[in-house]
Amino acid sequence: MDQKIGVYICSGCNIGESIDVDALSSVANEFSIAKCESNPALCGEEGLALIKKDVESGEVNSVLIAACSGRVKTDVFSFDPMTTILERVNIREHVAWCQPAGAEDTQMMAEDYMRMGITKVEKTTLPKPYIEETDKTILVIGGGVSGMQAALEAARAGYQVKLVEKEPELGGKMSTWYKNTPLGAPYQDLSEITVQQTIDSVKANSNISVFTGTTTEKISGAPGMFDVTLSNGAGTQRIGSIVLAAGWKPYDPSKLEHLAYGKFPDVITSVQMEEMAKNGKITCPSDGSEPSVVAFVQCAGSRDENHLPYCSAVCCRVSLKQAEYVKEQNEENKVIVFYKDMRTPEQHEEFYRKVQKDGVVFVKTDTANIAIAEGSERKLSIEATDELLNEPVMMEADLIVLATGMQPAVLDDPILNLEYRQGPALPDLKYGFPDSHFVCFPYETRRTGIYTAGCVRQPMTATRSANDGAGAALKAIQCVEMVSQGKAVHPRAGDLSYPELFIQRCTQCKRCTEECPFGMYNEDVKGTPLPHPTRCRRCGICMGSCPERIISFNNYSVDMIGSMIKSINVPDEYDEKPRVIGLICENDAYPALDMVGINKLQYPPWVRFIPVRCLGSVNLVWIADALSKGIDGIVLFGCRYGDDYQCHFIQGSELANTRMSKIKETLDRLVLESDRIRFEQIAIDDYGKIPTILEEFAAKLEELGPNPYKGF
Repeated sequence: MDQKIGVYICSGCNIGESIDVDALSSVANEFSIAKCESNPALCGEEGLALIKKDVESGEVNSVLIAACSGRVKTDVFSFDPMTTILERVNIREHVAWCQPAGAEDTQMMAEDYMRMGITKVEKTTLPKPYIEETDKTILVIGGGVSGMQAALEAARAGYQVKLVEKEPELGGKMSTWYKNTPLGAPYQDLSEITVQQTIDSVKANSNISVFTGTTTEKISGAPGMFDVTLSNGAGTQRIGSIVLAAGWKPYDPSKLEHLAYGKFPDVITSVQMEEMAKNGKITCPSDGSEPSVVAFVQCAGSRDENHLPYCSAVCCRVSLKQAEYVKEQNEENKVIVFYKDMRTPEQHEEFYRKVQKDGVVFVKTDTANIAIAEGSERKLSIEATDELLNEPVMMEADLIVLATGMQPAVLDDPILNLEYRQGPALPDLKYGFPDSHFVCFPYETRRTGIYTAGCVRQPMTATRSANDGAGAALKAIQCVEMVSQGKAVHPRAGDLSYPELFIQRCTQCKRCTEECPFGMYNEDVKGTPLPHPTRCRRCGICMGSCPERIISFNNYSVDMIGSMIKSINVPDEYDEKPRVIGLICENDAYPALDMVGINKLQYPPWVRFIPVRCLGSVNLVWIADALSKGIDGIVLFGCRYGDDYQCHFIQGSELANTRMSKIKETLDRLVLESDRIRFEQIAIDDYGKIPTILEEFAAKLEELGPNPYKGF
């Protein structure tokens, strides 16, 4: 494309009072641009008409808007990405609102942002979306509550669905239940199980093909073109996206030695209790007699650092429900619940009160030990400490029910059997659940196009599992539609770029295949990367990892950011105006910097911020470019990482920090101090810390003195 760049500068929102717009226009005209215009309100009717007229007439095909943050007014400043390049230069939040009005350094900052913005536009080309023949069929693995609801919602939206269940019948664990907790006002009476209605709806829907007694033997390919090999003679199916709703399994109670499961037959689990109630009568397994005293022990494995560190969400409500079973069988029966904390969210608090009124006794304790009662061959005893009364408790029971915790069914069982270089299973969080992101992205996994729903994602009730299935179905639909248009899915939804590799220069170092958090690359026997573009989330981590710099995007590349750095006007050392480059994550650090401006906080005017897709995309050559240019310091702002991470691309920020530890070699080669680089983890709500960080860094650079490469 023969670029015709139009530069449009807004003077509203205090920009005109802080920055000399005419001088800024002069800087723009130093470049080969088609035109440069200013307006007091570019987002207004007149300003927008000005831009659109130039685009529609063909006078301009690349638009640079120097105004407010690119995170706002995205609906206003919107052009066809297939025909028009758009770049936003933030001179409001990042200059006018955070620097003294009319100051020389404020003007220099705005002018550098203009140079960087136009340079970026010059290095950008129109996208050529990766579009292959794709399929929009959705595969749902798991025929329980969440899986069936996912299948129904996708089918009702007009999509073909393949529903795979390993058991002979649909229904999942709910089909083994006797009753459900209260589902409607006044939330005091147990509800009947209605799973058969859902099963009937699934079987009656012509858009759903049901495969029972079937498992997935192999999944290869990528979103829009998965090849799924099913067992039971079902063969290979072409699939667009996948919902994994494989459910949960109870924690192994035999690991809880102090609770004596397996040692005494009358110590059972809540799962066994439910099956017993469904079969018609609650009895003691040791002799078939009816129990007159039943004890429930909560958090059997859950909320225990030696077993399951998390709360399993439903155990308290299940025990309340089962306590009612015991009372319904004989209202004279005694029921005692030993609990750490009773958790009955929403209207289930009303059910909790009802159970209390029915005579169930509750003992708050963090410990419970089970043994055979003294002088008895069968009767059980429980020893505990009542934390509310601060005194020991000992009681005898005929039957003890352990509220065992929930674990994802994929634990120790890949289920999907992916043919990915990174392995057959979904990567999981620290608790074993195959989610993608601790904070932001429900249903997402770290394999693009595969979404989780229900208790395989996290412990939840049956009602919430059904809602979860609907949510995952919507994500699966979004995926097949976006992929069919060559667009990225969340978090860079709609991005038409994808990584292009100059494979002739590849050295088979395998860093791109090893560091991609989403498994975008397979590799051949020599280690040459085999990209699957529809798996890509467009984070650019592979670009940052490649020592040969052979990976680039049409609108994001090593050359582009390097050229932006080189476009900065660096004063000589005698001007005593240091320059600092800030490479900042667009997901957390950039909006945090916007918040600095919105709150009118000020920081040293020496910094020039460049947003990057992920700090993991930072290539070390940019550091060398900046220092060789004479830049005095480099600050990197990335997302928080660790167990409770916030990095949108899982490990990008952590990778960047690891790579920066290796930058000392570059600094040694340039005979520069390592203190010229600073890495910080910044969450969105850390905006108040940014001015202090930058002031401290500026003071450190003053102590170090100017970069000796200035002027070269």
